[in-house]
Amino acid sequence: MSLATAVAVVALAGVAAVLSNRLSRFLHVPAAALFLLAAAVASDLAPALRDLSIGIVQEVVSLALVVVLFNGGMDLGWQRLRPNAGAVAWIGTLGTFATAAVMAIAARLLGFDWTSALLLGTALAPTDPAVVFSVLGGKEIRGRAGPLLLGESGANDPVGIALMGALLGAAGASPAVRAGQVVVVFAEQMAIGAALGVLGGLAIKAFMQKVPLPSEGLYPLRTLACAFALYGLATMAHGSGFLAVFVAGVALGDARAPYKGEIERFHAALASLAEIVAFVMLGLTVPLWTFAAQRAWGTGIALAVVLALVARPVVMALLLWPLRLRRAEGVFIAFAGLKGAVPILLGSFALSAHQPHGDRIYDVVFLAVAFSVVVQGPLLPLVARWCSVPMRTGELEPWALGIRLSNRPEGVRRVTVSQGAPADGSAIGDLDVGEHVWVSLIVRQGTLVSGRPSARLQAGDDILLLFDPEEAEPDDVMRLFTGR
Repeated sequence: MSLATAVAVVALAGVAAVLSNRLSRFLHVPAAALFLLAAAVASDLAPALRDLSIGIVQEVVSLALVVVLFNGGMDLGWQRLRPNAGAVAWIGTLGTFATAAVMAIAARLLGFDWTSALLLGTALAPTDPAVVFSVLGGKEIRGRAGPLLLGESGANDPVGIALMGALLGAAGASPAVRAGQVVVVFAEQMAIGAALGVLGGLAIKAFMQKVPLPSEGLYPLRTLACAFALYGLATMAHGSGFLAVFVAGVALGDARAPYKGEIERFHAALASLAEIVAFVMLGLTVPLWTFAAQRAWGTGIALAVVLALVARPVVMALLLWPLRLRRAEGVFIAFAGLKGAVPILLGSFALSAHQPHGDRIYDVVFLAVAFSVVVQGPLLPLVARWCSVPMRTGELEPWALGIRLSNRPEGVRRVTVSQGAPADGSAIGDLDVGEHVWVSLIVRQGTLVSGRPSARLQAGDDILLLFDPEEAEPDDVMRLFTGR
């Protein structure tokens, strides 16, 4: 194949990836999942596409996952995570272990030996928030459900990867020794990854804020390079590089830095591309014609049903009970644990490690993920309506007004009015903001609203505040709009 032909094919595939989002919204199936299935079919029709080694695919998907997790952390941010940090750690860690255990028991009942069952259960435990939000058509989940789902996946992806690595590393040892090795390796990876994530996030934040660059286009590239450097350093230190980049992303989510908007848009676009690349690469490694020979069809669908209707609902019911969520909100979170690229990546680890029944494990995981996104995914919007989960439609806003400043604006803050906050439903003139704070601009559902004293604010309004930094306490003022 000539260079021109290769460039044309890749470019046309990119255009198809962009346009597939329209079909994805219509079918309520993630665009990346469509590419997963298409790549699997294409690899059967053209076996030469499977010439890539499984090791190369794992490396590419791991790099794509770094981009996705870093962007997910920035999208979540510390302000949204802070009220739910304990809950996220609770369900992200214990939820992964409990789901893996339940699925391992189910796999054992379906004929797998205990080692294969544990690997299979671990592979099926992590969730994918990008798939959830894609299925919901870009709607922003409000209340506690949104941060919990996003935070859970950001936590359980590294947990699942670390647990799989620990299980594979302890293969061949006695059960007691294996259990001890798994605990030690897992704890080491989580502790080092979290610690380096915090330190790395603070270092990247200071780098962004204090070191200017000669060109606007270099700012997003700097954060991307820092994220990959942090992943590499954490991994070399025997920590979870995936957890490190997610934690660093969270630390940067609310940071004020030059060209922050451009940085966020760059990483969001790159994460969307990375997710599609991951699904395509993984899809090319799955020979559909082997499913019958491996007796994967019945086992994969059976485990997918058990996962969706038994394992996750039971585990989430137990773990969410102390959090005092609305019952309907808990039901939605339990049903919204859709699967993505990480379970297939974990299944490939069992395959490349030459584990007994590795081929069958990989095929079963692929079928379970396909069932999750193709069958369970389209039902998610209906479940969201039944559960009355509050959502905000993220409509496209192609027009923007902006100004460039040489110095950081100290007396300006942008805030979104939260539901139930003192400002929700109040007139601007009735708010106790003092004499040194002014509401200068209101953006409501994509339109500008005058900031006159009689204007009544609503939840979801984006507010631009001007204040005298020497006279006003910005945190006290912000609580009027955020409620916390």
